[in-house]
Amino acid sequence: MLSIEQVLGFLTAAVLITLSPGPDNMMVLGIGMAKGRARGMAFGLGCALGCLSHTVLATLGVSALIAASPAAFTLLKVAGGLYLVWLGLQALRSRGGARAATVTASEPLSTLFAKGLLANAINPKVVLFFLSFLPQFVVAAHGHANLQTAALGLIFTVQAALLFGLLGFFSGSVGAWLARRPSAGMWLDRLAGGIFVALGLKLLVAR
Repeated sequence: MLSIEQVLGFLTAAVLITLSPGPDNMMVLGIGMAKGRARGMAFGLGCALGCLSHTVLATLGVSALIAASPAAFTLLKVAGGLYLVWLGLQALRSRGGARAATVTASEPLSTLFAKGLLANAINPKVVLFFLSFLPQFVVAAHGHANLQTAALGLIFTVQAALLFGLLGFFSGSVGAWLARRPSAGMWLDRLAGGIFVALGLKLLVAR
């Protein structure tokens, strides 16, 4: 269903995007630093599993478009490519200003997990990102585009859960490292931005 090239290309982009400083991983880092690694890991796992809801939406949307019209699917990929280019340019302009948030109130693990899950699941920006990002790696000629999309979404969720878990576990060390290297966030943003722009331009040129 998915070729090795598809999986490796998608996984590389997904990992770098997940590591790029943003609200989710900065919250995981902040909670881990302020309230301990277990709470940081619980929030991060919730954020990662929130991606499953976006995977379902993307899968239904892609399969419906292909069933309706291949041209409509192409239009979705082109629109998604333009959106990824815009996201990339925003990241390239970033000065790495993201900082780890602080948490003062003590909350149980289940509450933090639920908060991470809800925060990600209802975030319209994440919905739009998934609808733009996942189709770029779907090869309609391989067939079963809905299964391809679902598999890609699951891969994204698993790698996000792993990376967010590690971030929460090593939050103290990571926070100290970032504090000593304030420009690190900027370079991570630029790396992710370059990936976004490259993906978008590749699609626009290929069509």
